[in-house]
Amino acid sequence: MKQPIKVLMVDDEKRFRETTRKILERNGFQTILAENGEKALQCLDQSPDVAILDIRMPGMDGHEVLEKMLKLEPDLPVIMLTGHGDKDSAEQSLVIGAFDYLSKPCDIDLLSDKIREACRSRQQTGKPEEDLVGSAMIPLSAYTTIDEDATIAESVQELKASFVTMPTSDLIMETGHRSILVMDKNGQIQGILTIRDLLERILPGYLTSSKPAMADSIQYSPMFWRGMFTSAVEQIRNLTISEIMSPVPASIDAESTLMEAAWIMVDQNQRRLIVTENGKPAGVIREQDLFFQMGKHLIPPRLRSN
Repeated sequence: MKQPIKVLMVDDEKRFRETTRKILERNGFQTILAENGEKALQCLDQSPDVAILDIRMPGMDGHEVLEKMLKLEPDLPVIMLTGHGDKDSAEQSLVIGAFDYLSKPCDIDLLSDKIREACRSRQQTGKPEEDLVGSAMIPLSAYTTIDEDATIAESVQELKASFVTMPTSDLIMETGHRSILVMDKNGQIQGILTIRDLLERILPGYLTSSKPAMADSIQYSPMFWRGMFTSAVEQIRNLTISEIMSPVPASIDAESTLMEAAWIMVDQNQRRLIVTENGKPAGVIREQDLFFQMGKHLIPPRLRSN
């Protein structure tokens, strides 16, 4: 029978310790309780698989306890618990060597998943290789850029030129960026023009504005749409890019992981991110770049070298 994961729970709040112990044990974990840092260090003799450590404690605080724990048990994964609004302190614990941190009160399912993840990380002989954002991005020099004073007609031609099929790595084909970085005279990114921006601009305002309740069910006939696209495109021909471009996308450091890039894209509803190196724009990573990375890892090992 598989042994349950042994969790060392360190928190000065007795009620929190006892409540968490009961819930964790109902979820199949074995628990060791400690009310302070000194007691926690003594409990290391019981060989916990994972430690859960509160940051704010009287006497030795969580950071000090964490440092001492890792000196005694360097491979012990430690999950830090922090109050809301104490993110800086929690992130400091990651620098010291904590596995991760969660805010109190934390969802028990999330805590359980994090404990199992921490335990798996300890059992692995080595972390799987993972490319960083910088190695998966499109360099700024290879991305389509245009001056902020250029017209829409000029930008469409630049976008069309980017749709040239180019062979790339990992058995995939890249077929254009679907966007243009808009630059000022000093070479700074001012915004981004996407195909979606163009489509949204040609729509008549009354199609997207709120309608009276009685008009919600209006169905436009085929005759209604005829000729609208062509005339709308002609009307935006001489607009400048700065009049319709989207704001600069969110940024991410080149040394960040691909999972962090995926999280920002999903959380902030972004399809691409500006990649920075030493605080300066260095490239762009797009959702399709992450998709290609997924594909690379899903290729059977025997085919990866082909």
